[in-house]
Amino acid sequence: MSDTERDVRACAERSRDAAADLAPQSRSVKDDGLLAMADALVTEAESIVAANREDVERARAAGESEAVIDRLALTAERVGAIAESVRDVAELPDPVGEVVRGSSLPNGLELRQVRVPLGVIGIIYEGRPNVTADAAALCLKSGNAALLRGSSSAYSSNARIVEVLRGALDKAGLPADAVQLVPGSGRDSAQALMRARGLVDVLIPRGGGSLIRTVVDESTVPVIETGEGNCHVYIDESADTDMAVSIAVNAKTQRYSTCNTAETLLVHAAAADRFLPRVLPALRELGVTVHGDDTTVGYDDAVVPAAESDWAAEYLSADLAVKVVDSLDDAVAHIRRYSTKHTEAVVTDSQSAARRFVSLVDAAAVMVNASTRFTDGGEFGFGAEIGISTQKLHARGPMGLPEMTSTTYVVTGEGHVR
Repeated sequence: MSDTERDVRACAERSRDAAADLAPQSRSVKDDGLLAMADALVTEAESIVAANREDVERARAAGESEAVIDRLALTAERVGAIAESVRDVAELPDPVGEVVRGSSLPNGLELRQVRVPLGVIGIIYEGRPNVTADAAALCLKSGNAALLRGSSSAYSSNARIVEVLRGALDKAGLPADAVQLVPGSGRDSAQALMRARGLVDVLIPRGGGSLIRTVVDESTVPVIETGEGNCHVYIDESADTDMAVSIAVNAKTQRYSTCNTAETLLVHAAAADRFLPRVLPALRELGVTVHGDDTTVGYDDAVVPAAESDWAAEYLSADLAVKVVDSLDDAVAHIRRYSTKHTEAVVTDSQSAARRFVSLVDAAAVMVNASTRFTDGGEFGFGAEIGISTQKLHARGPMGLPEMTSTTYVVTGEGHVR
């Protein structure tokens, strides 16, 4: 066993002890810890921003894109928003102890299925230091210990944030080891976390497709797969043009660097003449480069001819693929081929078309006459999310507090024997 693996396993063992201490804590105790964490983030905002500045300077020197830097950068205002998200988690109901179902069996036994913490949750993530606080808060509220492995690009920011959160927990009388940063910043430390089966109960990757595939392929710890977002907006033949333009523009341009941003726009041929002459200039004015099929190119000289790779791209930038299709079924066929099963949207005035789209599309979230940008734990009212799951086991879609729990069957008898 290497020194790195030994260090990571020792860290995971401390997390396991902390998780055992957290599991029986009351909501009020956990909420006090969360509020202490939020206050500490605000108090230490200047030192957090200073640490973040080191990461941003390294990223710029390495030639990282503005989208990457935007995800990485912190300001005092952003730190304040992170602290507010932690406070929001404190306001949410505690899922631990919730009775999912219960019954009295014919033999007199009382059966209850009760929510319990998962235990030690490892999170491997890229870029965004706000994930450090969000993940720690959600894990604490749900009675779990958080074992955090952020990217090396945000190491200074993450280390300072974790130091602040641990200090707050200690002052609140909760185990500081409930929040830990995995030792090391090299690939070997991530691999050691992925191999810590028996010490880490579940692993959640958050980031680009390469990271997610690596964790899914290499981990011996159970993984909840969060997804890339090659999200589509389909404009049906019956769509209201004003609504369609508004949704398409918002889904692409409200923010470029998120997984719920639209990357492909599919347009029914019967709607193309009234829709494309309006949406293409609107996108161009906002700085979006459209990669279009042959039909779309014919509507605007600024459209770049699309390559096959464009249909599968998660751009995370000011780029959008646009294709004209002959029918709803053609749109669904395209989505089935290229979708990452994150979020798909239909804009239509036809209830039957909406129902058919919803029934045929396989995705964690399906939007009807709404922007893909709403697939978000906060927008769904869940509070800060741990990630958006695109798999089908245990959890799917934005993962809030209930998805951070498992269940135990509590069976109560009066001397029953079988």
